[in-house]
Amino acid sequence: MEAIRARWATMKSIPVSVLIVVVFVAGFALGNQHNLIVAQSDLTAPSGTEKPFEPFWQVYNLIQTNYLNRKDITPETLVNGAIKGMMDSLGDQFSGYMDPETFPLLNEDLSGEVEGIGAEVETDLATKSVAIVNVLDGSPAEKVGLKRGDIFVKVNGEDVSTLSQFELVGKVRGKEGTIVVLTMKRDDELLEFTITRAKITVANVEYKVLDNDIGYIKLREFSVTAYQQIVDAIKKIDAQNLDGLIFDLRGNPGGLLSSAIDIGSIFVKDGLLLSEDFGDGRKQDFTANGNYANLDIPITVLVDENSASAAELVAGALQDQKAATIIGVTTFGKGTVQSWQELVNKGGIRLTTARWLTPNGSWIHGNGITPDILIEWPEDQQDAVHDPQLQGALDYLAEAIAKAA
Repeated sequence: MEAIRARWATMKSIPVSVLIVVVFVAGFALGNQHNLIVAQSDLTAPSGTEKPFEPFWQVYNLIQTNYLNRKDITPETLVNGAIKGMMDSLGDQFSGYMDPETFPLLNEDLSGEVEGIGAEVETDLATKSVAIVNVLDGSPAEKVGLKRGDIFVKVNGEDVSTLSQFELVGKVRGKEGTIVVLTMKRDDELLEFTITRAKITVANVEYKVLDNDIGYIKLREFSVTAYQQIVDAIKKIDAQNLDGLIFDLRGNPGGLLSSAIDIGSIFVKDGLLLSEDFGDGRKQDFTANGNYANLDIPITVLVDENSASAAELVAGALQDQKAATIIGVTTFGKGTVQSWQELVNKGGIRLTTARWLTPNGSWIHGNGITPDILIEWPEDQQDAVHDPQLQGALDYLAEAIAKAA
């Protein structure tokens, strides 16, 4: 699922982080289990398309017979370009084509152990450039001195200034031990970095018991293993016997729909979690699946402007079902579902196939989830030790516990 925010015209960048060490943008994966069914008809021209496709074949044949450097151009190159152009023509930045080299890199499971340089990136809406938004501790990127705000200019000497996040990630990631040379723009200076890629394990879940018997669990993405990791965290902090719980989804770009449903069901005993609307008028409801953890304690969920996709789904479900109090700032606003489909050339497409709604029927696309308690934490103050959103959650829980007592 991905969203186009209504107020993006006033926003600086797309706040969906893409771990270059990660296989693909987690937020883009929500709904990917709804794989498109490949029927034989997918490989043949639909009836009535002969006339519209005549210009395509005309151009193809002209290139093959008349183009000066035609010997250097393979049919595969032309087909890849045509498919990319077809997907780009949809005007949907969350639908797109991945060539046979890129698709395998981006279509792996969200396992938490990946190979790359250890950086997160985001796209600036105004300039379309891709910049680093976070460098992981101890990563190859940190060791060579890459910093937040560095803009990608070249990868191994190739200009990448016009590439999408997906295309860039496909070029920067690679096998452990291999070398990648990055040319980055920092302020007005061009800097070159030679980086040895490494295998990096990303800790997906953090948990602890805070003062006054308040549990804290942070989830970084809705991966394949996220549900079991949350279940284990709840057991290890003995959440049922605590006085309250904080579930931190700040900076969580999303992930798998199945993971979101499993985790949402931990906090919602029964009832609707979300609905999906498809282009042909079909609708599908997803309800709590029996994973309820029987947490009879007040629960808060922390969100921010980088909480997207599956993170918004869970926050919206818990908010509408009165299972938790949402604290922080308005979330990213991603209300569409993408399906991923491998093609016969071993490339693949991501295609927006549905929109999703919260249990109350709200489409958060472009608007996000509005917290029950609004607490801002300006970016220029986030290096400080004090976390006002976390403190707000602690204050709220203290008050709720006192009332219950």
